[in-house]
Amino acid sequence: MRKKVTIVGAGATGGTMAQILLEKGYCDVVLLDIIEGLPQGKALDLSHAAPIVGSDGRVIGSNDWKDTADSDVVVLTSGLPRKPGMSREDLVNTNAGIVREVAQKATHHSPDAIIVQFANPMDAMCMVAKQATGLPRNRIVGQGGMLDSTRYRTFLSWELGVSVKDVDAYVLGGHTDVTMVPIVSHAFVGGVPLRQLLPQERIEAVVDRTRKAGTEIVGLLGTSAWYSPAWATMEMVEAILLDRKRILPCSVYLEGEYGIRDTFVGVLARLGAGGVEKVIEVELEPEEAAGLQKAAEAVRELVGLVKA
Repeated sequence: MRKKVTIVGAGATGGTMAQILLEKGYCDVVLLDIIEGLPQGKALDLSHAAPIVGSDGRVIGSNDWKDTADSDVVVLTSGLPRKPGMSREDLVNTNAGIVREVAQKATHHSPDAIIVQFANPMDAMCMVAKQATGLPRNRIVGQGGMLDSTRYRTFLSWELGVSVKDVDAYVLGGHTDVTMVPIVSHAFVGGVPLRQLLPQERIEAVVDRTRKAGTEIVGLLGTSAWYSPAWATMEMVEAILLDRKRILPCSVYLEGEYGIRDTFVGVLARLGAGGVEKVIEVELEPEEAAGLQKAAEAVRELVGLVKA
C-alpha cells in the first residue's frame, strides 16, 4: 500500500505540492480545502496528467477531513498573508486560530501522522500546533530553513558561476529576514570553504539577498512565492515518507540544544520515518550562535501574542 499525504490548503503552494508528489508517484495525496470545488478541480486536473508522467499515485480533492484519515504526513499550508492595516498581533492570532483548528483535526483523523507546518509566521505556528495537539517534538516540524537554504545556495551558485549541486550551505534561525542566519562558517563549494572563494563583501551581499529573497519575490509578483516553497517542503516530506535519514535545515522544538529550550528554531535535523529523529548540533561562530538566540527570542515574543 502506498503512503498517504494530506495537504491542507489547495492554493498555489498546496496545488504545486500535490503536483510534485504526483510526479514522484510513491504516495497518494489528499488535497483538502474549505472552498468547494477548488481541491476537487485541481485534483482532477492533476489526475489527467498521471498517464503522461507515468504515475499511479492518486490525487483526491476534498472538503471533508474524513478523507484524510490515516495519513502518514499532513502538511499545513492554511493561513492568511498579512494585509494592509493588519497588525502583527492580528496576523498571529488569525493564523493561530486556523492552525490550532486544522492541527487538532489532522491528529484526530490521523493520530500517527507527522505534521509539517508551512503557514507563517512559521516558527510560532509550529508552537501553536504543538500546544494544540500535545504531540512530541519528533512529530511536528516546520519548513523554513529548507526554503531559505535553497535560496542561499542559488545565489551562491550564481555569484561563483558554479553548479548548484556543488554548493553545500544552509540557513538556520528563524524564517524572517531579521531572524534567519545564513551560515558562512560551514558553507562549502565543491568541498572548498566559501571564504576561500569569495571576498567578505561579496559573501555579505549574498547573505543580504538571501534574507530579502522573499520580499524580492513579493515585489515582483505582488504575492508570496509558491514553487520553491513547495519543492522545499516536499524534500522534507520525501525524507520522512521514504525514511531517507536526510540531514536538513528545518524548524524543530529544542530541548536544550544550542542552549535553547521550549521553543521552535531552525536547526539541522535528521528526518526519517520517525519524523525529527535527531537534532544535529554544529559548532557555530559567536555571531551565528547569537543569531540563533535572537531567533528563539523572536519566536517566544510572537507566541506570547497568541490569545488563548
